[in-house]
Amino acid sequence: VQLQASGGGLVQPGGSLRLSCAASGANLSLLRMGWYRQAPGKQRDLVADISGGRTTHYADYVKGRFTISRDNAKNTVYLQTNNLKPEDTAVYYCNRAGPTFLNWGKGTQVTVSS
Repeated sequence: VQLQASGGGLVQPGGSLRLSCAASGANLSLLRMGWYRQAPGKQRDLVADISGGRTTHYADYVKGRFTISRDNAKNTVYLQTNNLKPEDTAVYYCNRAGPTFLNWGKGTQVTVSS
């Protein structure tokens, strides 16, 4: 199983990025999937998750700014990030939202800086 996150980059505060997570070797459609992020020296945190039925949950610090979605036909999960802040700088990963995890991919770096 491979999870490939992409779409990160360098963006100014207030900017937007759309992250994508494509899976191979596993059918994600029935799984609750999540986007996680890990800043240097900090633990990896779940920022958003989406069920197979598209019920979503968000960490308080991204509510109203981030939107998680999925396209089961493409076996892909997305994270639209808007109004980005410097504290959103981190490596972003996708994976199951527990209780067990697929192989962690390399993630995609998001850097928010002026």
